[in-house]
Amino acid sequence: MKLPSLILATAACAAAALAQDTIKVGEYASLTGKEAGFGQTSHHGVILAIDEINAAGGVLGKKLELVYEDNQTKPGESATAAKKLISRDKVVALIGEVASGRSLEAAPVAQAAKIPMIAPAATNPKVTQVGNYIFRVCFIDPFQGNVMAKFATEQLKAKKVAVLSSVSNAYSLGLAKVFKETFTGAGGQILAEKNFSEGDKDFRAQLTAVKSANVDAVFVPSYYTEAALIVRQARDLGLTVPFFGGDGWEDEQLLKIGGDALNGCYYSTHFSAEDTAPAVGTFVAKYKKRWNGEIPGAFSALGYDAIYVLVDAIKRAGTTDGTKLRDALAATKNFDGVTGKTTINANRDASKPATIIAIKGGKTSFFKTVAP
Repeated sequence: MKLPSLILATAACAAAALAQDTIKVGEYASLTGKEAGFGQTSHHGVILAIDEINAAGGVLGKKLELVYEDNQTKPGESATAAKKLISRDKVVALIGEVASGRSLEAAPVAQAAKIPMIAPAATNPKVTQVGNYIFRVCFIDPFQGNVMAKFATEQLKAKKVAVLSSVSNAYSLGLAKVFKETFTGAGGQILAEKNFSEGDKDFRAQLTAVKSANVDAVFVPSYYTEAALIVRQARDLGLTVPFFGGDGWEDEQLLKIGGDALNGCYYSTHFSAEDTAPAVGTFVAKYKKRWNGEIPGAFSALGYDAIYVLVDAIKRAGTTDGTKLRDALAATKNFDGVTGKTTINANRDASKPATIIAIKGGKTSFFKTVAP
């Protein structure tokens, strides 16, 4: 009667030993659905980094193994994905998400399990406030909101603006709040504030009110689909002032949806492939080779950097133990990446410069870099 038990025990040990041959890293991302552009580009950056690290021998004598889940851009799916990756796949860390709302869904799961989570591009301050196992490698909305308020004042010479934000998006509401505080603090006026919900397609009522307010510019802290539709409809209504937004505009679909209507618009982001820094040029060349000529965007670069920051912490910790890995991540200082130097502060946020992108002739182009 003991033989089956012995066989099962031996099989379990063999399975455990096999599982330890690699270091499993989990990723949850919007690979399909409305914001698939976010997840696909960050996922490509993650894969490129892991391929490079494994080609160089891995870390701690083991290869990295990426296990990923598609949250389909659906509410609630990120928490489910995080649970699967932690309990079923036994990952040592989580990478995700680009969107703040979806990061906020998964963060409590990682925190409860004491598994470090690194958000590549979730900018809402609340994300890392979930707990001491939650990190990010991007700047946060208070910085981005300040940058765009100063940009409106100093570059656009705007004194009167309108703000269109999504009531169902934590990112949009947080960025709008900081922008308004900074812009009005500098003497500017918000003459119109209008709201919409994620997935809306008709913004003419809001834009008609904005046009009546006779503003100098319009701030739209939303994701790329809504931003592009808003600007197109604004131009159809004869509203010709500049529109500008945050890193939620960052995706090639922005121009595909918005077309020439977006000319004269601007947005802040984390990276530009046009940056002349040698590290950026090298990354862009490798990325284009790996992904059939695709030009990397900000989320590609942040996904890439997130993996390298994680591996750097694993090397310094000398282990993948959750607590020790968390401590090593928290001690990250001046890590050189393609999006600049990453230093994790006491709030587990990264202090990073912002890049302003201009849209001209139906194309995006580097405008300027703004330091923290």
